[in-house]
Amino acid sequence: MTADLGARGEARLIALDWGTTSLRAYLLGDAGMVLERRAEPLGILNVIDRDFAGVLASITDRWRGENPELPAIASGMIGSAQGWIEAPYVGVPADLSAVAGGIVMVPGSGLAVVPGVAQRGASPDVMRGEETQIFGALAERPELGRLATLVMPGTHSKWVRVADGGISRFTTYMTGELFAVLRGHSILGRLATGAPPPDGAPSSAFGRGVRHAAGASEGLAALIFSARSGVLVGDLPASESLEYLSGLLIGDEVRAGLAGGERPDAIIGEPSLCVRYAAALAELGVHDVTVLDDAAPAGLWSIASLAIPSLQRGEGSSRRPVSGRAN
Repeated sequence: MTADLGARGEARLIALDWGTTSLRAYLLGDAGMVLERRAEPLGILNVIDRDFAGVLASITDRWRGENPELPAIASGMIGSAQGWIEAPYVGVPADLSAVAGGIVMVPGSGLAVVPGVAQRGASPDVMRGEETQIFGALAERPELGRLATLVMPGTHSKWVRVADGGISRFTTYMTGELFAVLRGHSILGRLATGAPPPDGAPSSAFGRGVRHAAGASEGLAALIFSARSGVLVGDLPASESLEYLSGLLIGDEVRAGLAGGERPDAIIGEPSLCVRYAAALAELGVHDVTVLDDAAPAGLWSIASLAIPSLQRGEGSSRRPVSGRAN
């Protein structure tokens, strides 16, 4: 278990970002200050025999050992049908109050689970976990709440329109999953055997892929084949084919996202992915977009502040500061 020790103070809330493959836990103090962080590869698909209660106890044992009454809240796929308990979706438009009002408690655990958000109608779509990041971003940058477009890179990237402090509409792009499938299970990945997967600062091949996707008239299926044909005709080194493929996929997403005429105001997510999206946007003339990393703690605090009575009353503090020991 990892722990990044930060400022110490009185504990108020355990906050969990519990996704498909990973679990991030935060001990929060007054005003949502992060006192400690922990992380484990214990997303819902990696929990043996669905022992979610055992995982919760393991990752929070010392925190709750010092204060058994410490409230806890979780967002992400833990609230899906495949998770611990299903928290029904809240429909758009969804503001902070609506999401907090959809909290579901796991019986016997003291864990509050945040609902996802659903968009119904002609363009149905869903999110679980991203809504918490969004409200965290709005807490950190209130000016975004009036009217903004947020880009959230990931396995299933989201382009989200925020208006009047709530989520008004959004679109999901399976960009990250497509890249993983093509790299691991297609002829495109075999071409790049031995080459490292793209991470860190994008290369010139990435930019070339972005530009090709942005200017192409053919569909994505034809575009991605150029990651193979370019190597075969000698225009693209095999070692750069994954970078180029990454550029094609992200470039196609950004092109589609910009087609509606909305300029992104912020990118929210894992830093190395945010760098790639910022680079792709810059290739298409969009510069100086705000980048926010790990807005989940602020979002979980904002939701819990409305949903958990002890926080509303100013209760739930530990009787002594946490010791700062790693578990």
